[in-house]
Amino acid sequence: MAEGKRTYLDFEKSVATLETKIDELSAAARDAGATSINAELGALRDKAAKELARLYSKLDAWQKTQVARHPDRPHFRDFAAGLLTDWVELSGDRNFGDDQAILGGMGRFRGRPVLLMGHEKGRNTQERLRHNFGMAMPEGYRKAIRLMDLAERFNMPVITLVDTAGAFPGLSAEERGQAEAIARSTERCLTLGTPLVSVIVGEGGSGGAIALAAANKVVMMEHAIYSVISPEGCASILWRDPARARDAAEAMKVTAQDLLPMRVIDAIAPEPLGGAHRDAKTAIANVGAAIAQNLKQLNGMDARALRMQRRERFLAIGRTGLESSSGDATTSRSGKNRQVEIQIAE
Repeated sequence: MAEGKRTYLDFEKSVATLETKIDELSAAARDAGATSINAELGALRDKAAKELARLYSKLDAWQKTQVARHPDRPHFRDFAAGLLTDWVELSGDRNFGDDQAILGGMGRFRGRPVLLMGHEKGRNTQERLRHNFGMAMPEGYRKAIRLMDLAERFNMPVITLVDTAGAFPGLSAEERGQAEAIARSTERCLTLGTPLVSVIVGEGGSGGAIALAAANKVVMMEHAIYSVISPEGCASILWRDPARARDAAEAMKVTAQDLLPMRVIDAIAPEPLGGAHRDAKTAIANVGAAIAQNLKQLNGMDARALRMQRRERFLAIGRTGLESSSGDATTSRSGKNRQVEIQIAE
C-alpha cells in the first residue's frame, strides 16, 4: 500500500493545514530534541482528529465520489494479501490474452478455499497503464467467466472486488465483442452454482461493475460509489456540462447510504475515520468481516437455491411499492413478480 506523502482531497484543506503544522512541529522537536512542545502537538492532533470527524460525518455524494477514487485506497492486490493465504493467481481467458485490469485466483479465506477476483487499477503511472486503470477489455470478462467455471467445478465460493470506472470503451474492445463479453459474465454470475459475494471497494461503474457484481450478496464500503454511469458522464449527457458532476452524483444516488434502502446492496462495510486510504489495514479487516458474515448466510444452500436467491434478489430491487401492495416480495412465478417478468419481456 502507498506510503509517504499524504494526498489530500479538495474538501480536506482544513485538515491538511493542521497536519502540515503537526509534521513541521514534530520534525523540529526531533531535530532539537525538545519536549516542551509535546503539549502543543497533542492539542493540534486532537484538533485535527475532530476536524476530520466533522468533515467525514457529513460527506455529500460528490465528496464520497472523490474518496472512492482516492489513489491510496487499498487495491485488489492489497485485499488479496490481507484476506487470503495460499494465494495463487490465474491468468488468461484461453482465447485471446490476459487482461491485467481483472485479476483472479485461488486461496484460502479464513481456512476455506475460495476464488477471489476483481479489478486492479494500479498505483503509479506504469502500473496504471499495465492495468488500464481498472477498465477491462473483453478478455478480462472472459477470464472472469473461466474462473467462475473453475470455481463451480471445485465447489468453491466466489468473492469479487469491484473497483472500476467502467469497461474499456475503445474501438479495440468493441471489435472483440465488449458488450457480449459483459453480458456473458453477468449471466455467468447469475447462473453460478456456488455462493457469490461481491464487494464494491471503490468505484462501481456501469456494466464493467455489474459483470462481476450480479451476486447473492452485494456489500459496499462506506465511502464507495455504485452507479450506471460516472457523475461526469451523466452531467455531460443531461446538461452537456461535465462541471455539473456534483449535481449528477446527488441526483443518481450513488452512495452506499442511498442504495441500501433501495435494496441495490445488502450491507455496508465501515471504513476508518477519514476513509480507507488513511488506515488500509483496518479497512481490509472490515471488508473481510463483511465477506465472512455474508458467506455464512449462504451456507447450506444448494446450487438451485443459490440461483433462485440471486434471481429474487435482483427482481426485488427498488420494489417497495409492490411489496406494500402484494405483501410478498419473494413470490417466484406468480403475482407481482410475474407481472414484472412480463413487463421486462415486453
